[in-house]
Formats: sequence, C-alpha cells, structure tokens
Amino acid sequence: MNSKELQERYAAGERDFCAINLVQANLSGINLSGVNLSRADLSGANLSRADLSGAKLRCAGLEKANLTDAKLHRANLGRAKLAGANLSGADLRAANFKGGDLAEVDWKDAEVWGTVMPDGRVVS
Repeated sequence: MNSKELQERYAAGERDFCAINLVQANLSGINLSGVNLSRADLSGANLSRADLSGAKLRCAGLEKANLTDAKLHRANLGRAKLAGANLSGADLRAANFKGGDLAEVDWKDAEVWGTVMPDGRVVS
C-alpha cells in the first residue's frame, strides 16, 4: 500500500491498517485520527504535522520517523519502536509509550503532560 491508497481508504471510512508497510512514506499533514496502525512499519516515514490523535500504534515500527509537530494526543504507542524518531513540538498529551523503545528520541518542545512512559511512569 502507498500513502495515496491509505488516504483514499481512510477517507472512505476504513480505519484498520494493521501491519501495513509504509517505510519512508510521505504522510506529512495527513489526518489519520483514530486509525489502527498496530504493527505497521513506518520506519523513516515523514509524519510531520500529521493528526494521529487517538491512533492505535501498538508495536509499530517508527524508527527514525519524523513526527515533528504531530498530534498524538491519547495515541496508544505501547511497545512501539521509536528509536531515533523526531517528536519535537509533538502533542503527546496522554499518549501511552509503555514498553516502547524511545532511545535517542528528540523531545524538544513536545507536550508530554499525562504521557505514560516506557517504564509505566506518568509525566505530570
């Protein structure tokens, strides 16, 4: 599947895109709120300014993904792999990263109130 097909299917009402491969896809500015991308491979993808509010991204591969200024409010990223990802300026309020890999993530200016960290600690 490519980014255009994903957008078309999402616009048609589909929300379940488990385990799809969108490595290095350009999804900048896309609205995918409430989508299920669990186990999807989004390594190196450009998701800057994307709306992923309430998205399910459990066990997703997001290594080195660009999530600058993305909306991930209440997103479930449990056990997701985000090593080297850019989350600067992202809205991560109440997002769940429990069990995830956040090595070398850029958090600059990210909103993290209520975020569940990999160790289960909640940021207040």
